[in-house]
Amino acid sequence: MTRPRSTFADLRREQPLRFDSGELAGSFGDLGTFLPLSLALAMTCRMDIAMIFIFAGLMNIVTGVWFRQPIPVQPMKAIAAVAIAEGLGAGAIASAGLVMGVAVFLLAIVGGVDWIARVIPKPVVRGIQAGVGIKLGWTGLVWLGALPAVGWDSWLVAAVAGALVLLFVGRRQPVLLYIFAAGFILLGLGNAGVYRGLSFDMPTVALAMPAADDWWTGVTRGAIPQLPLTLLNSVIAVCALSGDYFPGRAIAPRRMAISVGLMNLLCVPFGGMPMCHGAGGLAAQYRFGARTGGSVVMLGAMKVIAGLLLGGVLFSTLQHYPKSILAMMVIVAGFTLAKSSRGSLTGRPAVIVAAMVLAMVLINTLAGFVLGCVIASAFAVSDRFRRVST
Repeated sequence: MTRPRSTFADLRREQPLRFDSGELAGSFGDLGTFLPLSLALAMTCRMDIAMIFIFAGLMNIVTGVWFRQPIPVQPMKAIAAVAIAEGLGAGAIASAGLVMGVAVFLLAIVGGVDWIARVIPKPVVRGIQAGVGIKLGWTGLVWLGALPAVGWDSWLVAAVAGALVLLFVGRRQPVLLYIFAAGFILLGLGNAGVYRGLSFDMPTVALAMPAADDWWTGVTRGAIPQLPLTLLNSVIAVCALSGDYFPGRAIAPRRMAISVGLMNLLCVPFGGMPMCHGAGGLAAQYRFGARTGGSVVMLGAMKVIAGLLLGGVLFSTLQHYPKSILAMMVIVAGFTLAKSSRGSLTGRPAVIVAAMVLAMVLINTLAGFVLGCVIASAFAVSDRFRRVST
């Protein structure tokens, strides 16, 4: 009879962390989500890129050690996409992250995670993914529309970068990391003096709570649409995928939800972006070769070092970073997010998703979420009435 894993020491012995080339390669699997959204938040919403990297890295390290699996740390996509597309300020983003931290943590403590995930119709969650993905991709296209056809920062550069993404799609190569680095080369070629006088000062951590008028914006435009997406994709789905990849070692949803809640409560007040885990990120890191928490520990260490040593440089240079590169990365991130809804494009789910996308694009994300819930409820009432009548 197998002895139960009752202590952390037992868990550590049975699930050792590895720090080899396979784990290192796997750690880059989810950068296609992290880089575009974190860079766009820094450039368009004036968040401190150093704090984004440092706190995301610390959470990578903590969750890698705690879960012993390559569980990713990602931006909360609905909040990030809305913030980038609608130009939300850092205060509104922080309020959305704090409300999400409190809500998810409390739901985990009282055991309401599974119940909420069951109550919210799956097509509504897919509609949020499609809507915010399309809004994000459209924002990238708008940025491209303001650029010239040729030059160091132009449509031509974006087209070449997009072609490279298509060329490397499905391969175990962090192509967006390479393109991101190439953007700094283009920046130097197009702006000869941009790297002169740069300082490598260490970042300063300070408490920065949202202002009073940030709370309503953050809750209605960020937290409410994000909650169902987080519960389904960042808790329920990632735990199920954990069980598929690591039989007998699936992470419990309650434990995953506590992690999401604490990440935001601890990091967002100090400038960290709203963060979660995600099934897509776990799949990407596993596909690249990650098999233990060692992969995300290494990735986290690299993020922390980058934030500490290069945060000031990144903050200064990102103001001039090629918009063509960033726009292409944002378009790819938006397409990837919207693609998650492709399983709901027939029958009634397609009606819900289409209505939500229109409302999100023409009005805002909250309107799309409310409309989706109303339509889904109307379908459910209609079905119930039909069963009673027959």
